[in-house]
Amino acid sequence: MSLASILRWCKSSFTRPRRSLSHISSASPLRCAASRAIHTTGSVVPNSTTAALQLIRSQPSQYVVASFAGRKYILTPRDMLTVPHLRDVKVGDVLVLDEIHELGSREYTLRGNPVIPPNTVKVEATVVEHTKGKMEFIFKKKRRKGYRKTIQHKQPYTRIRIGDIEIPM
Repeated sequence: MSLASILRWCKSSFTRPRRSLSHISSASPLRCAASRAIHTTGSVVPNSTTAALQLIRSQPSQYVVASFAGRKYILTPRDMLTVPHLRDVKVGDVLVLDEIHELGSREYTLRGNPVIPPNTVKVEATVVEHTKGKMEFIFKKKRRKGYRKTIQHKQPYTRIRIGDIEIPM
């Protein structure tokens, strides 16, 4: 083979237009398999909120997305949550999470607009301890002035244990 024929072959093979998927007919086995896969998932779409709550309640485990101390957290029962220090609570106090944005399980999810009403789902949290984080070092310096300063502090936190997720009937 000559160099010219090799270059011609390379040019023709790389400039050939690619085939799109529009050539697949509806009777093609590829398309039929894809449509069969979509229809055989077996998931049930509930038509009301109570039906959705019933489906979520029937699942083995649930989770919630709740706002607590200004941030959103994904929570499951028996989770330990560390939040910035809460001043007005004592160890052993029970807190009720009222800003719940999403309730879900492995297969189903119920989202609020923006929150789920408090009578729909109830989540309680118990204050376990007040603690401090690791030592943080802040170094300040002004060049050519001889000013050097090191500030040390530990950030205070509150640890909370999440209780069961109760979905009333």
